[in-house]
Order: sequence, then structure tokens, then C-alpha cells
Amino acid sequence: MTTTLTAPAVHAPAPAGSALRWALVDGWTIALRDLQHWRRQPGQLAVGLLFPVLMVVMFGYLLGGGMAVEGGGSYLEFLMPGMFALTMVFGLEATMTAVATDAEKGVTDRFRSMPMSSAGVVLGRCIADMLNSVVGLAVMVGVGLLVGWRWHEGPARAALALALLLLLRFAFLWMGIYLGLVARGPGSVMAVSIIVWPFAFLSNAFVPTSTMPAWLGALAQVNPMAATVAAARELFGNPGVAGDGWLAEHSVLAAVVWPTVLAAVFFALAVRRWVTLGR
Repeated sequence: MTTTLTAPAVHAPAPAGSALRWALVDGWTIALRDLQHWRRQPGQLAVGLLFPVLMVVMFGYLLGGGMAVEGGGSYLEFLMPGMFALTMVFGLEATMTAVATDAEKGVTDRFRSMPMSSAGVVLGRCIADMLNSVVGLAVMVGVGLLVGWRWHEGPARAALALALLLLLRFAFLWMGIYLGLVARGPGSVMAVSIIVWPFAFLSNAFVPTSTMPAWLGALAQVNPMAATVAAARELFGNPGVAGDGWLAEHSVLAAVVWPTVLAAVFFALAVRRWVTLGR
């Protein structure tokens, strides 16, 4: 009797293009899941959008009467670029909460046990939160136009300013994914989210840094959010003196470099944390 031996199958690693397509397909599936959550909980989404609108009313109308813009100009036009950036930074907390909740409920472990692309899971969160941020920024621009804010440097420079704001959100999104993965449940997020406030208020969003004590103004100028706010004011043509120093004089470059560095660092940390989860 003759026996035929068959060589064991060898599974070659998937080509890079195939792996990327796999990650994108799984990422879009996860993004649709997150978007469906928002559709089923419109109240939560509305509250998230309403908060920055209330901040515009409070700072623009309740406190704005006592604010003087250095160099002259409308305080509302000075304020709105800061409020746009504030909306992008506050998205950090929502991302952290969603990631930590999935981890606590075992959803993350379920995804990790399925034949899914590891990159696709975090990519899906990224896609969903960026879409949410685009909507939030569009709402804030609409609110700004209603209260009298305008851009004065043409649509191309305005579009560049909006792109820089979304780049800032992209960087804080990866920070939120990483912090959500290391947090011990949603309860820990409340403690960790306190880091949002120094980014938001130790900046030039509400007042020029030149009105602060020198040491505090210097700290505010190195805030990544301050660079984006100064760049947005410059590109929109809104009033406001950026301040002295290299960062203030090159605010557009700083608004590109700062978020890019943050995104690269926290993307690497988030991927590493995702790979080592459960060990």
C-alpha cells in the first residue's frame, strides 16, 4: 500500500496592503457601533454639544463686558477661537470614559478574543470620535456666527484654522484612548480627567497671556492648546496679541508640531497598552 504524505500548510504573513484593508474594515465596523450608541442616546450627545455653547454665553455675555482685548477689537471674536479649541480638548474626557467603560464591561476582552484586527478596534474609536468632533466643531462655528464672530482672511485660511483645531482633537483623542486603557474603570476617569482643566484654562483662550504674571504666562504659552488658539486667531483674522517669544511668533508651526508630537507619543503608548492588556 502506498501512503501519500502531504506537506503541512504554511501560513504566510498577510501582505501589508491586506492588513491595512482588514484594519480599515474592522475599524469602520467598530465606528458604526459607537455611532449607534450616540443615536440611541441623543441626550448624552446633546449635553456634550450644549456645554461649550453655555460657556460662550457665560464668558461672552456675562463676563465679556469687563474684558478688554489688547490691541482693540471685539471680545467675542477674541473668545471664539479659544472656545473652538476648548471643545476639542474637552473631547478627551468622552474618549477616556468610552474606552474605560468598554474595558470594565468586558467588551474590550470580547473584541480581543475575536478574529479582528487589533488596530481596527482602536481605529474605530478614533473614527467615531473624530466624526463626533467634526459635528461639535460645526455646531460651535454656527454658534459663533450667530453671536457675531466672523473670519476675515478668506475661506482657505479659515479651513486651515479648522484643520488645526481638528488636529488638536486628534492628538487629545489618542491621549484619551491611552488613558482610558490604563484607567481602572470609569470611576478612575473622573480623577484622571482633571488634567483637562489645566490644558483648558491655563491658556490664552479667555485672556491674553500678557495679562498674567510672567511665570504663569510663560507656562500658558507652552500649552499645546494655546498654540492652536493663537494660530486660529491669526488665520481667522480675529483680534488678540499672541505674545512674545518664538512660540508666539510661529504659532501656526507650533500648532502643527505640538499635536503631531502628542499624537505620535500617545498612539505608540495606546498600541503598546492594547497589546499588553490582560498580561
